Amino acid sequence: MPTLTRLADAFLDRSVVPGYSRLGPALRQRWWPADPAPGSMAGRRVLVTGATSGIGTAIAEGLLELGATVHVLGRNRTKTDDLVARLVAETPGAEVVAEVCDVGDLDAVRSWAQGFTERVGTLHGLVHNAGALPPERSETAQGHELTLAVHVLGPHLMTALLADVLAPDAAVVWMSSGGMYGAGLRDDDLEFTDGEYSGVRAYARTKRMQVVLAAEWARRLPGRHVYSTHPGWVATDGVTASIPGFGALMGPLLRTPADGADTTVWLLATRPASRSPHFWHDRAQRPSTLGWERGQDPLRVRRFLDQVAADTGVAQR
Repeated sequence: MPTLTRLADAFLDRSVVPGYSRLGPALRQRWWPADPAPGSMAGRRVLVTGATSGIGTAIAEGLLELGATVHVLGRNRTKTDDLVARLVAETPGAEVVAEVCDVGDLDAVRSWAQGFTERVGTLHGLVHNAGALPPERSETAQGHELTLAVHVLGPHLMTALLADVLAPDAAVVWMSSGGMYGAGLRDDDLEFTDGEYSGVRAYARTKRMQVVLAAEWARRLPGRHVYSTHPGWVATDGVTASIPGFGALMGPLLRTPADGADTTVWLLATRPASRSPHFWHDRAQRPSTLGWERGQDPLRVRRFLDQVAADTGVAQR
């Protein structure tokens, strides 16, 4: 990438509004890597969680256009079946499979994963896109705070349970958020019991945790391709319902779900080389901390991972 282009790309990223809004892809398309080749996902099987709306649906659509077989996972049977019917109708010859599981319910994840691995011998892509942004603190069946369970514990457990069916060159993508820049990694109070609860703050903190977990799984799965990414500011029902003020203020600048899905689909199709901490946005690696911050404290990372291991029963390696 030429120096001036690299500087322009970095400016978009650091200035936030131009880089995270719809202006980002509109400008970066002039220099970012080429689109995946048509049919580049033919013969490859990908699982997308949180697939029944927004970015998750757009990821599934993008993968189907490239020829992939897509397993769309949602927690509501009716919504998931309706999505499968629509995708099959809109994409002739598409292979779409409905999967139903509440990612935040660890017992449900274990039961679903056992059945999935019995049905599916090889998985070429796994996208952790399921998300939650509750207005009040709530707990799952196992007593874990909801955003921690949906964004961290459930995906961590699912990755471990599906590891044996991941193809040697499989890609795993964790859908984080640019909001994680405002939250440092916590190795205490993972359940958000101290102080007044804020769904937005819990969301940002668990999205930071996802970036750390992706880097850890990149270490645990040598040969595979593990990434985390953020989609920019996207116009989804989740944004308008959970952060209505932001949606109203930034509405004209919000990206489409397809824009938000672009980098994830591109990563799955091209599987580029990546370096730690493996954080991507708009088809390029980005720093996972702000410019004046140092990297993650290794001791804090280890304590965080130890707690996740204890909560999920997935032993450290």
